[in-house]
Amino acid sequence: IRDWVGRSNWGGRWGWAVITSDWAAMPVVIYWTAGIALQLGGPDVSLGTIVAFVSLQQGLFRPAVSLLSTGVQIQTSLALFQRIFEYLDLPVDITEREDPVRLDHVKGEVRFEGVEFRYDDRGRPVLDGIDITVPAGSSLAVVGPTGAGKSTLGHLVPRLYDVTGGRVTLDGVDVRDLDFDTLARAVGVVSQETYLFHASVAENLRFAKPDATDAELEEAARAAQIHDHIAALPDGYDTVVGERGHRFSGGEKQRLAIARTILRDPPVLVLDEATSALDTRTEAAVQEAIDALSADRTTITIAHRLSTVRDADRIVVLDSGRLAEQGTHEELLERDGRYAALVRRDARLEPTK
Repeated sequence: IRDWVGRSNWGGRWGWAVITSDWAAMPVVIYWTAGIALQLGGPDVSLGTIVAFVSLQQGLFRPAVSLLSTGVQIQTSLALFQRIFEYLDLPVDITEREDPVRLDHVKGEVRFEGVEFRYDDRGRPVLDGIDITVPAGSSLAVVGPTGAGKSTLGHLVPRLYDVTGGRVTLDGVDVRDLDFDTLARAVGVVSQETYLFHASVAENLRFAKPDATDAELEEAARAAQIHDHIAALPDGYDTVVGERGHRFSGGEKQRLAIARTILRDPPVLVLDEATSALDTRTEAAVQEAIDALSADRTTITIAHRLSTVRDADRIVVLDSGRLAEQGTHEELLERDGRYAALVRRDARLEPTK
């Protein structure tokens, strides 16, 4: 990265410095040469003629220098494009089968069968021997310390990564065998980092469902607890959100992302720490929207704040990529193991009122 930045910043700069130095020095050279010539008895040239010559030289050099500066811009751009093309030339890791399976109706049962995952073939496994079944319509919470593999586990369902061992199935079909359209319709992801485009609110929501009507947009926004805020804006749903949604707060962007997911209506939902970066008040509003989104869906929630997952049908605790514990909130508290330790940690970190 540092090499790329250096090449993009310094591409052609030395040549440009020489050109501009010559241009600035040229009048000095002309005046000096004319003075020496007059002292040595050269042609009788008036001061006005010398000044006019310098002005002519400056007038001729200015467009020439502007043209030469284009070369500097081209060299800088080439350094940037080289980096872009390196990314474009990277091999595609996630590909669709030649004859993929298409599911017209997805119930939403998700299974992790002996799942193993490594980012590097020579590195240690991030996930190792994970066996979990999430019945259709139920909720699963995945908790554990930082680096335990929680987010990686969630990313395997929509095929943001492919397993390196075992398999992940959706309604009994390996997700690697499903066509991309089925997977996109079946699995919705709400992450901590929201992705909004420099377009209107309506266009950002219709990214999930291009043919959605205005009434459907409003219904999804109401369910996500964001309609009243949008309606209060001067341009309503035609308001441009700005690059990466900078005109909205973190909680508002999160609720827009939830509204977009509601609009797509996926039977399987992956919530990857969707509220961990929000303050308590904003988290309550976003959590209400998430509860509406999770109703009657298979929900996999990855969370640091255990208060958001206590009502899950099942909670699994990951530790160093392995399944350490699983059960309901009450069952895990009775065992007084890793989950109970995490609950006590949260209690200590909870701000006092």
